[in-house]
Amino acid sequence: MNIDFPFQIDGRGRTSVAGDHHIPDLIEQLLFTSPGERVNRPTLGSGLLQMVFAPSSDELAAATQFLVQGTLQQWLGDAIQAESVRVEAQDSTLQVTVQYVIRATGVRQSAQFTKGI
Repeated sequence: MNIDFPFQIDGRGRTSVAGDHHIPDLIEQLLFTSPGERVNRPTLGSGLLQMVFAPSSDELAAATQFLVQGTLQQWLGDAIQAESVRVEAQDSTLQVTVQYVIRATGVRQSAQFTKGI
């Protein structure tokens, strides 16, 4: 059983269980968790939020995309195959688009995540 993210109570008053949206939930948690933030998993996370404060350049964009793709492979590689990652920083908002294939079903999906900084 996988607990839904963000944690919530379902209509029956029980802990909500993850459904079809579980993989995007896992990706979102991984993207916006900073390494060192989780006590029992100090290397979990992408470090993506720190990249927003670096000077913008083509090199930084490429490095960020490789960083995110590597993090997805390391932590979620058994569940998905990340095909492409696009990271855009606009003012105080970070937008990440991930295209991936769910390994269990072979279904190709795309998910977009936005985080205000």
